[in-house]
Amino acid sequence: TFLSHSLQAKMSRPVQARRLERIDKNIWVEFVKLAATYSKVNLGQGFPDFPAPGFLTEALTRALSGGNHMLHQYTRAFGHPPLVKVLAQFFEKLLGRDLDPMTNVMVAVGAYQALFCCFQALVDEGDEVIIIEPFFDCYEPMVKMAGGTPVFVPLRPNPPKDGKLMSSADWQLDPAELASKFSEQTKAIVLNSPNNPLGKVFSREELGLIAELCVKHDVLCISDEVYEWLVYDGKQHIRIASLQGMWDRTVIIGSAGKTFSATGWKVGWAVGPDRLMQHLRTVHQNSVYHCATIAQEAVAQGFQRELMLYGKPESYFVQLPKELQQKRDWLVQSLDDVGMKPIIPEGTYFLVADISQFKSDVPDVPNSDEPYDYRFTKWMVKNKGLAAIPLSAFYSKAHKNNYTNFIRFCFAKEDATLKAANDILQKWKQEKTS
Repeated sequence: TFLSHSLQAKMSRPVQARRLERIDKNIWVEFVKLAATYSKVNLGQGFPDFPAPGFLTEALTRALSGGNHMLHQYTRAFGHPPLVKVLAQFFEKLLGRDLDPMTNVMVAVGAYQALFCCFQALVDEGDEVIIIEPFFDCYEPMVKMAGGTPVFVPLRPNPPKDGKLMSSADWQLDPAELASKFSEQTKAIVLNSPNNPLGKVFSREELGLIAELCVKHDVLCISDEVYEWLVYDGKQHIRIASLQGMWDRTVIIGSAGKTFSATGWKVGWAVGPDRLMQHLRTVHQNSVYHCATIAQEAVAQGFQRELMLYGKPESYFVQLPKELQQKRDWLVQSLDDVGMKPIIPEGTYFLVADISQFKSDVPDVPNSDEPYDYRFTKWMVKNKGLAAIPLSAFYSKAHKNNYTNFIRFCFAKEDATLKAANDILQKWKQEKTS
C-alpha cells in the first residue's frame, strides 16, 4: 500500500505548464462543432467555399508531378528560395524600399505561426502588449503564453445620425484613451488592418497616430495584414511600415491562405528588418523548423504571376475584391431586409451585424452568465440551421459585456451558399410577421 500511496502522491501535482492556465478554451472548437452538427449554411468560420484560382492549383499540380523530385524534400528552413525572393520583390514595390529575401522575409506555417513566432521572440515576462478590440482571438493567449500582459483598447462605435447603415469606419479609437495605454512596460502594439472581425481599414490619420505613439515610446508594432488585398469601395490599404520611423520597429504578417483563397495550405510569412527577424528565425527553427516545400513552390509561382500582372485588371488581387464586394453587398441587403443591422465592412471577408431586434426570438436562460450573442448564435444554428460567430468572442473579459448585441458572418462564399442563407433569413422574417 505504501508503494501505491507514493505513486498517487507523485501524480497529484499539476501537469500543465502555468502559461496554459485559463487559455484552454477556444471559441472555434465549440462553434465549429456546432456548425458541423446543425448548420445547413455555415457563414461562421472564415474560409472561402469557392475554389482557389486555377493558376494556383495548376502550379501545385506542376510542382507535384514535374521532374523536380527535390520539391518533395526539405527546402531552406526560413523559406523556399523562390518564394522569399518573389515576396521580397513584391514588398519592395509595396513599401518602396530594398529588401533582402534572406534576412527580411521568413516563411511560416500560415500567418498563425508567424504571429506565434513574433510573440515568442519579442515579448518577455512582464512586457505589456497593446491589443485593439475587437481582435482576432489568438492574440491574447499568444501574448500570455510568452509571459506578457495584454492591455486592451476598444474601437468605439459612433453611429451615423442620418439613419444610414453603420460602416466599419464608424468604429474609431479615442486618441487620448489610446495614448494612455502606452507606458514604460509597453513592448509592442498589435495592429490588424483590415480588421477581423469588423472589416475596418485603418485610415492614414489613424495609422499616423499609432505610429507617432510607437516612435515616442520606442514600441514595436506587430502588423497583421493578412487581408491586405481584400479592400472595397476604392479604399486603400496603407501599410504602417511605410510610415516615417516605422519600418525599423514593425513586423508585417501575411498569408497565402487569405491572398489566394487557399486557407488549408497554411503558407504565411513575416516581413521586417533583420534586427527583429533574426529573433523570429530563432523561434521558428526551434519549433516548426520547416514548411511544406511543394506548397511554397506553388505559392511562389502564384506571386510571380501576380507580379507580372500587378495593377492590371486581370490580376487576381484586382478581381477577387471585386467579386467579394458584390457578395458583401448581397449579404448586407439580405441582413438589412430582415432587421439585422449590418455594419458595412471596408475590407476582409467578414461582416458584423446588430441583432438587438431579435431578443424576443431567443428564449431567456435563467441564471445563465452566457452573453446574449453566444446564446443567440447557438439558438440560430440549432433552430434555423444558419451558423455565425458571436462578436463578444473577439473582446477581453473587461469589455465583453458591452458588445453582446452583434454577430459575425463570413461572406467569402459561393453565390449558392449566400442564396441559401438568404432563404433561411426570408423564411424567418415571414414567421416573425405572420
